[in-house]
Amino acid sequence: MQLEELKRKSIESRKKVIQYIYNAKAGHTGGSLSILDILNVLYNDVMNVSPENFDSNDRDRFIQSKGHSVEALYVVLADKGFFPEEDLLTMCQYNSPYIGHPTKSIPGIEQNTGGLGHGLPIAAGAALAAKKDNSAVKVFTVLGDGEMAEGSNWEAMMFAAHYQLDNLCAILDYNKLQITAPNADVMGLEPIDQKLESFGWAVKHVDGHNLEELSNTFNNLPIVAGKPSFIIAHTTKGKGISYMENVLKWHHGVPSKEQYDLAIEELDQQLQELETVLK
Repeated sequence: MQLEELKRKSIESRKKVIQYIYNAKAGHTGGSLSILDILNVLYNDVMNVSPENFDSNDRDRFIQSKGHSVEALYVVLADKGFFPEEDLLTMCQYNSPYIGHPTKSIPGIEQNTGGLGHGLPIAAGAALAAKKDNSAVKVFTVLGDGEMAEGSNWEAMMFAAHYQLDNLCAILDYNKLQITAPNADVMGLEPIDQKLESFGWAVKHVDGHNLEELSNTFNNLPIVAGKPSFIIAHTTKGKGISYMENVLKWHHGVPSKEQYDLAIEELDQQLQELETVLK
C-alpha cells in the first residue's frame, strides 16, 4: 500500500477508535492510539493475512499480547473486512463478543490474550511450529512496555533465541507509561536493548509513528539471520489527540462529549492537512 494511503488510514482509524470507545463508554484509549500505526502497517503493508486466507496454514500470524488495547485491533480488522464494521457499535455491550480483550470468537483474532505475558510465549510456539513445517510463515506480536515485567516474556525470549526463530518479530509499544505511573517509577526497563541482546535477540529502535520507517523495518526482517527480531517502537500514549498525548489518565478513559468533539475536530484537521499536502 502507498505511504499516502497508510497515513490516511492511520488518521481515519484513530477517529474510529475514539468513536467506538465513546459509544461503548469503555476502552483503553491511550494504548490503542499508540499501537495503531504499527497495526496499520502490519496489516496493510506487511503481513500475508486476510479474511480469504485466514483458515490457511500459510497465513502470517499476529498475536496482540497487549490485549487491553484491543480497540485498535478491532478497527483494523474491520477495515480489512474480517467482520462488518457496524458490529463494533455493540462493543462492550451485553452479549456482544466484542469485549475489552481479544478473543478467538472474533474473526481474524488468533488467540485469546490480555493476561499479560502470554502473547510472546504463544507467538514463539507458533514460530517454532512454522520452522518445523519448513513454512515461510512470519509471526508478529505486540507487547506493552509495562508487560515486560512479566517473567514469562523472558522465558519465551530464551526459548526463541535457542531455537533461532528468525521468523518471529516482537514489537514493543514503548510509550513509557503504564496504568499507574511511568515505567521508570514502577519497574525500570533500561537498558532494554542491551538486556534483549544478551538474551540472543537482534534489536532495532524505530519511531513507532513513522509509517515509512515501520514499513521498511518490517519488510526487511529478520534483522539478523538466525536470530529473532525485537523492534523497540518509541510511541506516544494517546497519539494524535493533543490533550491525550503522554497523559497517564488516558490509559483507560472515555472522553466527555466536549472532549470527543475536540478529538474528532483535531483528527479531521489532520486529514485536511494531509489532503492539502497530497494535492
